[in-house]
Order: sequence, then C-alpha cells, then structure tokens
Amino acid sequence: MPEKIVPSARSQASFLMDSILGEKRLLADLNLDSMMKNLSTADRARSQRLLLNTLRSLERADALILPFLEKRPKLKILNVLRLATVEIMENGHAHGIVNEYVSIIGRNKNLKNYKGLVNAVLRKVSNSDRSIWNKLDIPQLPKWLRRILLDSYGISVTQKIEKQHLERPPIDITIKNLKLIEHFLIELKGRQICKHSLRLKNAGQISTLPGFNAGDWWVQDFSASIPVCLFKEIQGKSALDLCAAPGGKTMQLSAGGAYVTAVDISDVRVSKLKENLSRTSLDATIIISDLFKIKECFEVIILDAPCTASGTIRRHPDLPYVKSQSDLNKLFRLQYKMLEHAVSLMTVTSQLVYCTCSLLPQEGEHQVIKLLNNFHDLRVDNYLPQDLVFLESYRTEEGGLRLLPNHFADKGGIDGFYIAKLVKV
Repeated sequence: MPEKIVPSARSQASFLMDSILGEKRLLADLNLDSMMKNLSTADRARSQRLLLNTLRSLERADALILPFLEKRPKLKILNVLRLATVEIMENGHAHGIVNEYVSIIGRNKNLKNYKGLVNAVLRKVSNSDRSIWNKLDIPQLPKWLRRILLDSYGISVTQKIEKQHLERPPIDITIKNLKLIEHFLIELKGRQICKHSLRLKNAGQISTLPGFNAGDWWVQDFSASIPVCLFKEIQGKSALDLCAAPGGKTMQLSAGGAYVTAVDISDVRVSKLKENLSRTSLDATIIISDLFKIKECFEVIILDAPCTASGTIRRHPDLPYVKSQSDLNKLFRLQYKMLEHAVSLMTVTSQLVYCTCSLLPQEGEHQVIKLLNNFHDLRVDNYLPQDLVFLESYRTEEGGLRLLPNHFADKGGIDGFYIAKLVKV
C-alpha cells in the first residue's frame, strides 16, 4: 500500500485530478466533504482553484511539459507535472511549488522512483520564459462537441467560446430580497447585472462573505436566474420546479411569493436543495420522484431538463474530460419526453419555461421547434421584464433565447443556456 500523503491543497488537487482524468468521475459526483475533511476551509478552496485552473489549461500544460520528456509518463505523474506547471506559469513561487510536488511524489511508495524525473522536468519548466504561456494555443473542446458547435455557430463563435472557457469565471449571486440589492452591491463590492443579480469578480471563500450564513443570497449564474424572470407574475401562484435540485430556481420562485413544489429524482441532490432552503429560510414542498409521476396541473412550471451541461464548462472544466457523445440521442429523446409531460401539466392559463444549460441546439431550439409542430395550441411568449430587454438580441427564430459563454465577454462571460417560455394559444 502507498504511504499516506500528508493532506495539503496541492496533494488534494492531485488526487482529484486522478479521479477526474483517470476514473472519469465528475467533480460534482465526488464526496468532497469526506475527501477534504482534514483540510482547512481555505485549503479546500485553494485545492479546487488549483484543480480547475489546471483543467482549463491542460493542453497548454502538456505543450510545455511533453517536450521535456522522452515518453509520456503514467497519469499520476503527468497530473502532478500539469498542476505544478500551471501554478508556476501563473506566477507562482517556483521553488516552493517544485519542492512540494516532489515531496508529494516521494511520500508515495509506488511513485517515489519518479522524484528525480518530476524534479528535473519542473526545474526546466521553472526556467522557461513565462511570457510564452499566454501565447500557446487556446485549448479546444473535445472533437465531438466542437464539431456540433462548428456546425451550429461557425468557427469564429466556437473559438470565442473556447477562449472564454480558458478564463476563470466570476461568481454571480441572486439576492433574496430586492430591497437589499444596493446594500450588497456595496458590502460585497459587486457589479449589478440586473435588478436581482450581482457579479463578484474576486469573491474568495463564499461561505465567509456577508449575507451568506444569513441566507440573504445564493450563488447562481446570471443565465440560470433568467428562466424565473420570464414569468410575468408569480406571487400567490402554484409553481412546479421539475429537476429542481440544487434549488436556485426553487428559491427564486419561493422568494417571489409562489407556492412551490420542487421535484427531483436524486436523494443526494435533494439534500443540497433542502440545505439551501433551510439557509435562506424559504419554503417549498419537496417531492423525491420521477417527474413523470407528477399529474397535478400548475400555474407556473419550469423544466430545467437534464442535459450535457456543456454550457457550464467555463465553471466546470472537468466536464469535457468525463462526458462523451455516447447516448446523446437517448438524452435528446428523454428531454422531449419530459417536455411533453410538462405540457400535460398545463392549463389554458399556465406558463411553462423550458431550459437547458447546454450549447447544443439539439437540446434547446430543436426540442421547442418539434414541440410547436406537434402541439398547435402552444406558442412561445417573448415577454421580457424591463431590466432584461437587452436579452432580446439573443432571440432565436422559434422565439427562445440562446445564450453563449462568450456573451458579455468583457464582463466575464455567462453560462451557455437555452430558454423558451411556452403558453397556450
């Protein structure tokens, strides 16, 4: 058995890299609380920051490292070299970085014979001209995903998306009580995106920020906050949030005065939903169930359907290394089946918002076009509240909104999303 590595932000980042790239496990599916229980809160945040920065720049790191190697080493060694290289190239203190990663390798019985190799390669990296780092090629998306984007948006937009994925994204938060927006604008030194959303450029440790423990706000990318805003009025109305966890839209609906029923099939994800509702002192009826078992009609319905999540790569750079094109058609069929069921829960006065955090038109525009062709009593409603009328420029041919990561690039970009509001004719 390998010797136990002394926990540190860097050793934990190395372990997580191995889990993602070696075992093809999403970061969101790993039990981070258990894995990081011996790290301080600050080191937990630092470990994830190291990991995510490296995943964003993986191709660049390899371009710098591999010429210094006679052959490609085993993955655990390569991951250590990648982490160290990215940290060094982003103006880290080379001496301390090299020493710690060499020490991490040396304490592992199965890897200690590579100490010399790791030390030699990282010394060469340290002596490299750091100005070349930002001149290296922008990392490209996986071929299967890139091909779809090229067909859908062309080379220029695809390259802009990839460039945005390389940037560390800001944090967006949704304010529970709109009367406090000015207060938190000053308190958190944020930038207001719209009447309910603030953007924090260098947020640091989220849980220590003013208002978090009091439940005055929650983290929610601006794109993800838009669907609820498309409802003209929700106070006092019955609302259904399908595939609700972790609960951003449920909290928006509840804060807006709706009577919310939140449905999700995952016990693990629902536990996070409950935690978020408890922290924010908001209410919802929670049902852990397959959404097809829901038969009651509602006045307001949101379906944030399961998807490739390709629109969130800027915040989740592990996705391209774990997800694949396998079973895409099966996923598309499931989305449409869910959308059909959501329509069956509508009355003549209901409002339904369908959305996916995806870059693929097959998960957005194509689904709504198919639905409109099959249900002639439905139409897309193009209502936008006054503070979001600037989104009109992202209106698609069938009437939805298509948001891409490179939109608002000068402000830090946004998650890729498709959103369409459907009503009965």
